[in-house]
Amino acid sequence: MSAVTDAARSAAPTRPFGQAARDSLVVAKRNLIRMSRIPEMVIFGLIQPIMFVVLFTYVFGGSMQIGGSTSATDYKNFLMAGIFAQTVTFATAGAGAGIADDMHKGLIDRFRSLPMARGAVLTGRTLADLVQTALTLLVLAVVAVLVGWRVGSDGDTDLGRVLAAFGLLLLLGYAFTWIGALIGLSVRTPEAATSGGLIWLFPVTFISNAFVDTGNMTPWLRHIAEWNPFSATVQACRVLFANPGQSPSEAWPMQHPVWASLIYSVLIILIFRTLAVRKYRSATA
Repeated sequence: MSAVTDAARSAAPTRPFGQAARDSLVVAKRNLIRMSRIPEMVIFGLIQPIMFVVLFTYVFGGSMQIGGSTSATDYKNFLMAGIFAQTVTFATAGAGAGIADDMHKGLIDRFRSLPMARGAVLTGRTLADLVQTALTLLVLAVVAVLVGWRVGSDGDTDLGRVLAAFGLLLLLGYAFTWIGALIGLSVRTPEAATSGGLIWLFPVTFISNAFVDTGNMTPWLRHIAEWNPFSATVQACRVLFANPGQSPSEAWPMQHPVWASLIYSVLIILIFRTLAVRKYRSATA
């Protein structure tokens, strides 16, 4: 049995790209079916971002200064890009918990014994999480429109730019999901993966331009916030949505947010996918 397992593992890395893609889609389908059989996972995943939209809109709207104005409408349009970005990145914790749960139950070991591409299990899992994130983002966008969010506040947007903004959000969410995958492979229990996935997300999302204008921060904190990959995507979405943005900045990511968002997300995927697949090869239940 050990010889068969070792042979399967040694053969896995040499599988053609097309077969590796099919392996990943099979795993993604398995995870999507599992999610559909546990609807509370999807429901609870929707409730939190909706609560953020409603609470931030009605609690902070009118008290935050954006572009010299305390208009509740201006803050609402400023806020939504940050809420969208926070929602896709918080999916990281769920991805890590799911992989840790599979590890805890020994499912990862069973996958590793099969003649399949080594990265297929993780790629399939992250693709399934991406589908769930897209669904959450769609519902959240509808809720945002209902509470008064609008694109094109300066008359300079169109459907293509809006779709590009949502594409950047999903790319960022997919990139952060690989961080969650690495965390899930590095801890012993799903509970630890959930905690580990959230602890670092709070400073990343709040030391940013998501909820406040970084121009109001102290200089050293503003510098960190403006070079934060999360901030680049938020600013890119505001530009593409033609929503109010932050104060002018000399930081390169704030001057070229779309390019910065793409570069950051691709680099995160390349780095953390490599680390996660390497960890997966040596992981034990």
